[in-house]
Parts: sequence; C-alpha cells; structure tokens
Amino acid sequence: MKIVQDELQEVVGLNNIVEEYHLPKLQYLDVVIKETFRLHPPIPLLIPRSPNESCKLGGYIVPKGANVFINISPIHMDPRYWDNPLEFNPNRFMSLDGTTKFDYRGYNSNFMPFGSGRRICPGVPMGERMSAYLLASMLHSFDWSLPFGKEHDLSGMFNFMLKKKEPLIVIPLQRLPYKTLYM
Repeated sequence: MKIVQDELQEVVGLNNIVEEYHLPKLQYLDVVIKETFRLHPPIPLLIPRSPNESCKLGGYIVPKGANVFINISPIHMDPRYWDNPLEFNPNRFMSLDGTTKFDYRGYNSNFMPFGSGRRICPGVPMGERMSAYLLASMLHSFDWSLPFGKEHDLSGMFNFMLKKKEPLIVIPLQRLPYKTLYM
C-alpha cells in the first residue's frame, strides 16, 4: 500500500484529487490491481462454452454441445506459470523496462480474470478504469488500518462469486491536508 501511495503522491500530489488523466501514469497501481485479480478473480467460473463437435480435452471426451466451465482460479495459481503463486507479488506483472505486462483482454492463457475470446466480459474497459480510479482515490485520500488487535482473514466462501467468510473492517485516516479535497 505504501508503494502505491508514494506513486500517487508523486503523480497526483497531496494537494489534488485523483483525476482520470492520472491513471495511465500509475503503473504500480495497475500491477497491484492485476495481481489482486489474479489471486481473487471477480468470478471464479467463466461463462460456459460448448464445442461444435466432440473433442478430446485433457484425456477426456467432451461431447458436442456439452457445457464446459473454465475455473480460472487453478490457472491463476498454477506454479508452472507463476513463481510462488499464493504470494501477493505485484512485481510479477512488471516488465524489465518498467512497463506492465499482460492486459485484461484474455490474450494470455495464464491470466484471464474477465474471460477471453468472444465471451470476454464486455465491461472490461469500464471495469478496468473504474477499479483503478476507485482504488487510487481511496489510497490517495486515506491511510487504512485494521482495528487494534485484529488480523485480516483472507479465507473465502465459494458461491457464484468468491466471498469473504468474514467482512473486512478497516479504519480510514485522513491523508490529504485540506478537508475541502474530500467534498
């Protein structure tokens, strides 16, 4: 969180609020969001697909017209493609030249939090922009802490969407110098 806040302070400044034109300059924020979506995809099961003809997949025969669901959580946690897959490491999405690698368009079969191909989520551009804007605004405006003596439980319950077992309770502390920036 501190690295993202330092980036926000450098790009936006503490006397300003986050604007949409700041977002392309917030590269570390971008990789934090990508790593978050890798570990916690918005929906664990992608929209079902149906083969036009019977085929063999992973040693199994999939009959024509069968519904095939893709569970992306195991793909995003596969140690063949991700070093230390259970560890939160945003730097895995940063290229050597400092740019971010992978996008949300589903071109990389190891990272597709919003699906891929013709059935990719049509809201990806808006969701990408809104999640970046929301997280940037929250981290820029506040320092966040857990209540005294509490630890954050990351375990979840599988439903159609992955939900936390226990709600996240955090305490926001004003970070910006002027209260008028919060209105």
